[in-house]
Order: sequence, then structure tokens, then C-alpha cells
Amino acid sequence: MKKSDWNAVLNIYIEGMETKNATFETKKPEWESWEDWDKDHLTTCRLVVKEGAKVLGWAALLPISSRQFYSGVAEVSIYLDKDSLGKGIGSMLMESLIVQSEKEGFWMLQSEIFPENIGSIRLHDKFSFRKVGVREKIGKMEGMDNGWRDVVLMERRSKKVGV
Repeated sequence: MKKSDWNAVLNIYIEGMETKNATFETKKPEWESWEDWDKDHLTTCRLVVKEGAKVLGWAALLPISSRQFYSGVAEVSIYLDKDSLGKGIGSMLMESLIVQSEKEGFWMLQSEIFPENIGSIRLHDKFSFRKVGVREKIGKMEGMDNGWRDVVLMERRSKKVGV
């Protein structure tokens, strides 16, 4: 992923946001610029899949903590262009993300997924993420009936790093 991909990355994120099943965000994110997004995400393991100049999907990692002993654990963020769903783009991104994250020394990847996002749960299952549990009513989502949403916590332990 390069700075020149920023507008496509943001637009794909907004598409995901509009589904109400990809993120708690309901309004254009605070990171309206590449610089804001760059501060929140790890500088490594940033990926895009393109067809020609068009970005079909992207993946990145977020730190789960600033504490040094968690430096090998990161949160997965994968978003696909709505026209790219079901075409294997998510699998390409996840496989590449896992390989690159292990090269960078990550021993665990985790994701928090809305239970209704069956496609994302299946993608994580396919790549040996295990369901840790359901975090009930972990956050409130603006514009929902009562607002409270659960997330499925999934994690993948590397068989190469930190064993």
C-alpha cells in the first residue's frame, strides 16, 4: 500500500462502513488523511490488491497495545471493494498478510468481527483463526435500534514465530 492508494483505501473503508457489519464507525472516519491513517496503523504489512490501477481490496495491521510485550500481536483489518466480494481477493490478502506478518515477527493475529459478517468469519476460519469467544455488547453503534453490538473474537497463532 502506498500513499497514492489512499483515496481508494478510504473509499473501500467507507463502503464497508455503510454495510453496518464491518466496523462500529458510522460516519466518515477521523483519519480523513493518509497521515492520520498512517499514525493509527503499523508501518509494515500494508497490502493492496489491484486490477490495473483499481484497488480491489486492502489489508493492514493495527497494534493492540503500545506495551513492548505485545509487540508480536496485531489486529487484522481487511476491506474489499463491494464489486470484488466472492472473487478470492480476501483470501489473497489474508494469505499474504499472514506470510508478511510472520516475516515481521508477529506471533498472533486477532480480529473482532460482527457475528452477522459471515463472509469475514469464513475467511478467518479458512486461515486457521480460532474463535476465542463472543464479546457481548462490547460497543454501541450509532443508528442501530438499541445500539449494542457483539463481536466474535478470533485469533491465529503462528506455527513459525514465537513457538
